[in-house]
Amino acid sequence: MFLFPADAGGKIRTGNILRGLKELGEFDITLVSPADAQQQSAWQEALSGLCHRFVGWAPAPARPRWQRAPDLLSALPINVASDRTPAALAAVEQLLAGEAFDVVVFDFVHSAVLRPAAWSGASVCFTHNVEAEIFARHAKTASSALLRWLWASQAAKMRRFEHDALARFTRVVTVSERDAETFQQNDGLQTARAIPTGVDLDFFAWQAPTSDAPVVVFTGSMDWEANVDGIRFYIEEVWPHVLAQVPNAQLRVVGKNPPAALVERRVPGVSFTGFVDDVRDHARDALAFVIPLRVGGGTRIKAFEAMAMGLPVVSTTIGVEGLAVADGTHFLRADGAAALAEATLRLLRDTVLRLKLSRAARELVESQFGHRVASQVFAQILHEAVEASR
Repeated sequence: MFLFPADAGGKIRTGNILRGLKELGEFDITLVSPADAQQQSAWQEALSGLCHRFVGWAPAPARPRWQRAPDLLSALPINVASDRTPAALAAVEQLLAGEAFDVVVFDFVHSAVLRPAAWSGASVCFTHNVEAEIFARHAKTASSALLRWLWASQAAKMRRFEHDALARFTRVVTVSERDAETFQQNDGLQTARAIPTGVDLDFFAWQAPTSDAPVVVFTGSMDWEANVDGIRFYIEEVWPHVLAQVPNAQLRVVGKNPPAALVERRVPGVSFTGFVDDVRDHARDALAFVIPLRVGGGTRIKAFEAMAMGLPVVSTTIGVEGLAVADGTHFLRADGAAALAEATLRLLRDTVLRLKLSRAARELVESQFGHRVASQVFAQILHEAVEASR
């Protein structure tokens, strides 16, 4: 995918890593991805902060879901099959055939489908999730037998693809030690190396949570099924309990492409912003930042962005999975509707608790999870891959 606008966790994480690598000055970076001429022109300055050269291929036009249905018959997972376009294959093959690179990074395991069969140099796969795990979790939470079967089928395909694809890389980068251990246990993968989740501490400056309005915020791409599931669950099963105690409470859902079915419900106190240029403008006044995810993988960079800004966080276990954070010190853990409602209400009411969590979380992120730290670890893995390939 094209990295701009940086409106999804994967884009943000990759952008932060590239920015940090370029600042280190150890690499001559070529970035190749789908992008039309208008995108390249509009984001030229931003791209120059991530790479020394950008090579784009013509993006495939978006297809409605019914047109993608035949991809369900593919041996590949549906989201991998849709990435394997002639333009993408040609761009990657021509670039790698025409130049000598010390190391090539494939971003997300899906992009491994574009790897030329003849490529034998140092290679790294940057995995943002254990993808098969996400599909399996969807299968457990799906609302119908047909959907459960469909998700389970995709999980099996992704498990095979993930296993086979990752085995071909010199090194595999994960976003948590948990993911690295999962790949080792499930796939016998000895090449996985974890990096910390990095957040831009200059961009997400700290501010004490002192607003008078009882605002609750969620941020995330609302065209990602895990976010849709989490917010639907929060609105239907948690929010009524919050409103019963705080009638003027507001829930603000910040993220692109919210489903019309959710927006059109007109639930009291709930609003959807759609795409925004700067998430900070819509989150700064929140007294509680909620991550009600029941499905997911990797780590949620949104958690550290919120903590960096000083927003008190309420999250399910899955919402902070893989992050080195402590319940009651850096955030409030709450699994299930009743617990999420209670934790949300605590933050709306307790000024002292909000400030305590806000300060401790910012200190943690500053000390361990700045994007420069993550990029330095990533750089070490790239050097390791080059040496191993030799």
